[in-house]
Amino acid sequence: MDRLQVALNKARAKREANMRGGQEAGPPQAQDPAQAPAQEPAPPGPAAGDRSGAWNIIAPLNINEKALVRNRLVSFAGGKEAGPFDMLRTKMLQQAKSHGWRRIAIVSPHSGCGKSTTAGNLAFSFSRQQDLRTLVLDFDLRRKGLAELLAQRGQDSMGDVLERRVAFQSHALRLGDNIAFGLNFGPVTNPSEILQSQQAAEVLAGIEDTYKPDIMLFDTPPLMASDDSHGFLETMDCALLLVAAEQTTMDEIDVAERQLAGLTNVMGIVLNKCRYTNGAHGYEYDYY
Repeated sequence: MDRLQVALNKARAKREANMRGGQEAGPPQAQDPAQAPAQEPAPPGPAAGDRSGAWNIIAPLNINEKALVRNRLVSFAGGKEAGPFDMLRTKMLQQAKSHGWRRIAIVSPHSGCGKSTTAGNLAFSFSRQQDLRTLVLDFDLRRKGLAELLAQRGQDSMGDVLERRVAFQSHALRLGDNIAFGLNFGPVTNPSEILQSQQAAEVLAGIEDTYKPDIMLFDTPPLMASDDSHGFLETMDCALLLVAAEQTTMDEIDVAERQLAGLTNVMGIVLNKCRYTNGAHGYEYDYY
């Protein structure tokens, strides 16, 4: 039997084995680890490249409306209270589409600026954009942050995902059909080393390749609190700087903006916790 016929027989045996749900005939071929693609292992079930199938495997988020209201996640129900976040979402999308940006970090100069609350509200605002799929990842690994705001309980953190101890598909939680969260249910001991590692970059690239989100929002550590995010921000397309009215000084804003500009594109600066809105975005929602 010539070599062509041998090859045809092998190919036919492989197709038949796959149809029966079996494994590929013959021993698996060894692969050079240096040439292996850095990507999240494909979820079992859907075919490769099936974005909807990958998203559907993610477990649903359990909504506790009372907790959301208590934690100031006012964008959940939509309407007038969600107006400022819907406006921010739209401006972010306009810039992202204009520049081809996908990975957006939400950053603050120091703690207490409300970046996690903003990230949560933006998640619910983005959920109303049914034609977009958004990943919201909590990379502030020193605390629970978004998990507490969303009143979710679990065992692992995004640090475990980035170190490949836990698969993202089994860790993530899904809101509807188009939002997925990666939360922290406990702090890690070495967040800076995890976030700045090559392995973290590879895992993140794998998640992006598997789930193919239109937008990725990252709740990142405060810039002036540690070096956790300084190396990691270089992998972001842009960053949104969140500052607190009557709390963040002009010097802190200036330093933070210059630091960000040296690491990634600065999408803009958002003034949070402002008590004097005077008819600002969202507060004339019922103008008709």
